[in-house]
Parts: sequence; structure tokens; C-alpha cells
Amino acid sequence: MSTLDARFEQAQTDVKALPEKPGNMTLLRLYALFKQATEGDVQGEKPGFADIVGKYKHDAWASLKGTAQDQAKQQYVELVESLKSGTAS
Repeated sequence: MSTLDARFEQAQTDVKALPEKPGNMTLLRLYALFKQATEGDVQGEKPGFADIVGKYKHDAWASLKGTAQDQAKQQYVELVESLKSGTAS
């Protein structure tokens, strides 16, 4: 396991232990970075009008299309670190 993979796994644990729940936009960013890091570019059809949350999640993930999985892992780790230190919300 690479150092980045270990840091990514630790960030997944750390994000669940944050003292405050991040805002919706930050949660969407975390979701999109996680999906890009673990699965690569967005897959499947965009959810329909009735599935608003699914549509936002799909759009957030799609916005990262072409981002390398290791780059997404690094960004995820950095975002979690900024949340832990209180410099992001």
C-alpha cells in the first residue's frame, strides 16, 4: 500500500470523526473526490428530475471527469485535513 493510499484511508476515518458536520457543498465535494478516487470517471446515467440529491451528486462527480485517481485521493486528504484544522467548512 502506498503512502497516499494509507493517508486516503486515514482521511476516510478522520472525516467520520469531525466535531461538526461540513456544509452541503463540502459534503458534495468530499463525495465527488471519494468517487473519483475509488471508481474513476463518473458512470451511469444522470438521475432524473425527481432525484434532486442524486442529480447533485452526479453533477459533482462529473465535474471531476479526467482527474487522475491519485490526484483525487490527494485532494480528498487535503480537504479532510483542512476540515480537521478548521480552515474549511
